[in-house]
Amino acid sequence: MSEPVLETVDGFSRIRVDCQYDGSSFSGWSIQPDRRSVQGVIEDVLSRVLNYEVPTTVAGRTDAGVHALGQVFHFDLPQQLRKNWNLESLLYIANRLLTSEIRFTAICDVPGDFHARYSALRRHYRYQLLDNARTLNPLERVATTSYHRPLDETLMNHASAALLGEHDFAAYCRPREGTTTIRCLEDFSWSRTSDGLLIAKISADAFCHNMVRSLVGAMMMVGDGRWPATEPRAILESKVRHSHIAPAQGLTLMAVEYPEASEYGERARRVTSRVIRGS
Repeated sequence: MSEPVLETVDGFSRIRVDCQYDGSSFSGWSIQPDRRSVQGVIEDVLSRVLNYEVPTTVAGRTDAGVHALGQVFHFDLPQQLRKNWNLESLLYIANRLLTSEIRFTAICDVPGDFHARYSALRRHYRYQLLDNARTLNPLERVATTSYHRPLDETLMNHASAALLGEHDFAAYCRPREGTTTIRCLEDFSWSRTSDGLLIAKISADAFCHNMVRSLVGAMMMVGDGRWPATEPRAILESKVRHSHIAPAQGLTLMAVEYPEASEYGERARRVTSRVIRGS
């Protein structure tokens, strides 16, 4: 597996875009044959506006039905074409043409060694649940999963805390060839709002495919009493993938964190080296 190219080719400008989307009717971020994707819609709009084919690179490839309030992607634009555009105008025009399910919130020039995926320090997700068959507020329904059993957040917090740190999360991932399942889980905690919503905050340096929903699914089994609080840690150590995956509807990518601009390239080189080694 060859190392991804991190530096932009001479004559190109690198553009960062921050965006939000309701993932309900998309088959995830990534372009797939004969399916509607967030990436496909975004690239189509940008290519039409700029009259130039625009491939994008994203911070986190969200699954079908998963939402984002803090997604980041980048693309490269020939400098001659970049000179013709005020980025605020590009932001305005793109938002006028995009489906109402997607919005660009910021757009800016970044150094050529910025990489939306590999320069990131960590990703922050939220999972939102309404348990005990309570009635769901219609305004919250898009980004909340309803659950028919009551959930004990104290037990869920105990079980979640046991997974923090750097581990091989193979039991909580759908593996992809040529990539590692070692991740550093930095935050995994549960709290209730005053109106009864149960919210998880999950942060890590990166997440494997299906990892967040697998983690949440395991905690739901603990919270409703079907598993002891020690079971998720035992599953982690077994490296045998479990099958209790939480629905996509309750999951939202909240933010992607990056280092100072001077550290973009070094961070990306360290991450890609780790990916290539598979460790």
